[in-house]
Amino acid sequence: MSRIEQAPQSFLEAADALGIRFDDGDVERLGEWLALLEAANKRMNLTRITDHESAWHRHVLDSLTLVPYIMTAEAGNLLDIGSGGGAPGLPLAIILPDLKVGLLEATGKKANYLDETARTLGLENVMVINDRAEAAGALESPHREAWDVVSARAVGRLPLLLEYTVPFAREGGIVLAIKGEQAGVEVEESKRALHALHSQVVEQHRTSTGTIVLIEKLRKTARAYPRPVGDPSRNPL
Repeated sequence: MSRIEQAPQSFLEAADALGIRFDDGDVERLGEWLALLEAANKRMNLTRITDHESAWHRHVLDSLTLVPYIMTAEAGNLLDIGSGGGAPGLPLAIILPDLKVGLLEATGKKANYLDETARTLGLENVMVINDRAEAAGALESPHREAWDVVSARAVGRLPLLLEYTVPFAREGGIVLAIKGEQAGVEVEESKRALHALHSQVVEQHRTSTGTIVLIEKLRKTARAYPRPVGDPSRNPL
């Protein structure tokens, strides 16, 4: 076992404080994912965080802060937007084996890494979607309005992120955005986007690793959204 695979005591204590309970093998599998991420990071740009203890907190614990919200929503499935190195989708799939997890990643080599990693970890509840959010969430896509929970971490500022995520959520579903200290500012910037996408911010919760912004989808997404590939980033709502 490599050093990064060994969970530090500080992580275990923080997870316990969150009420996270691990089944046999969960912590070992989370460590294996970090080792695979570390190895893949030498071939492609997946993360700047390589310190052992920081990796467990910034990658694993940060992902697991979403667990209480997923459990409260009684979610059957979750779509993670811009999965990159796999957080939060892969850690959630590991400790919530009954949750169907989709990983949406536009970059081919990163999507291949995610698929290989899920298979190496034996995660039968994971599927990888290699596509842009605007295309995968388009009007005729089977992924549109098909997900109980949509998650995103380090993808973009909230006005842009909302157009990427909300179209995937079912009516009454939720978006969980992991943001930083500027979360409140981003929420203020998002009033137009929230209105256009028939959604509302329900909660902002500061954790030890970030700020969770909980958005509820109130009604079906208008046919105009998401706009064609590239338009949201060029001109955010």
